[in-house]
Amino acid sequence: MSLTNPSQVLLRNTELLSARQPLLINLPEDGFLENYIDACQPISISCFNTNFIEYQAIMNKYHNNQRISLSNEFSSVYNVKICHDLVIIKFPKSKAELNFTLAMITHCVDKTSKIVFVGEKKGGIQSVPKITQGILDRCQKVDSARHCMVFVGEFSPHKLKEIFDIKKWFKIYEVNIAGIVLKIASLPGVFSQQKIDVGTQLLLTNLPKLMNGNVLDFGCGAGVISCFIGKKFKLIQLDLLDVSALAITSAKESLALNQLKGQVFPSNGLSNVEKSYNHVVSNPPFHQGLKTHYHASENFLSDIGKYLNKSGCVSVVANSFLRYQPIMQANIGETMVITKNKGFTIYHAKLSSKI
Repeated sequence: MSLTNPSQVLLRNTELLSARQPLLINLPEDGFLENYIDACQPISISCFNTNFIEYQAIMNKYHNNQRISLSNEFSSVYNVKICHDLVIIKFPKSKAELNFTLAMITHCVDKTSKIVFVGEKKGGIQSVPKITQGILDRCQKVDSARHCMVFVGEFSPHKLKEIFDIKKWFKIYEVNIAGIVLKIASLPGVFSQQKIDVGTQLLLTNLPKLMNGNVLDFGCGAGVISCFIGKKFKLIQLDLLDVSALAITSAKESLALNQLKGQVFPSNGLSNVEKSYNHVVSNPPFHQGLKTHYHASENFLSDIGKYLNKSGCVSVVANSFLRYQPIMQANIGETMVITKNKGFTIYHAKLSSKI
């Protein structure tokens, strides 16, 4: 994979990135890491990634490198005792996620640590000084090229004294659908962090009338779908997956708030799925970063039939302009349009013995 534009701009500034024990947050596996090691020769590198696909790619390439430690679980980040002299953060899609990330690392930096941000201009990185006002001192732009910008700052001393408590970062909101009341916990950066989205609400009011056995919630987000199913149907076992560590942590908290149990795990598509299911339910994601991507959802719909029990079924909601019905018809079985409303369509497919 060739270096992305943000990585190329970073490597133009190796004198700025010189460090003994840097922490890299949400940087992709595009060759930056090996170029950085060659240029700056750090003693050790810690890499944290909320995206499981990027985490897995780095893990697969560098798992035998004793100089590099990897994580995509928050607990292993905020319990680490290393003091990083440099932190490089890829600017997130959600601005609220940036302050969450900064709060998460206060325990492992000091007043001399450099905090470097990189991102594409169209992603809003130019707002970094404003977003971090009161958190960082002297946050300023140091480079601009290839439609990207690099900013650098230092933590304000009073912020380093604050203890990070992830519980304080959950947005808790209530959902009432068809008389079923749920409490949902969502971290910054998770889809529909403030309230339930229209598509999911439509899906939940058009589920099969009976559900039992193993149920998979694909792209679970904060866990709204699973919590609703868990409250409505008693004879089910819930599995929830997502590519985002933010979503995984949120879904676990939502299940706990609703006194429900379920297996929540990260997965690159269906890569970590090991069971077969009677029901698969999803509001499949089709956005990743700043660009629109359809292949993850299309791959899911093409492959999910392999993970269905006999007569298993799949229920999804999608924007009506997405042509999911032919994919489901070809790879799962007879696919019905249950309803259309407010730009969304509900599809229900039942596994065919002919597939």
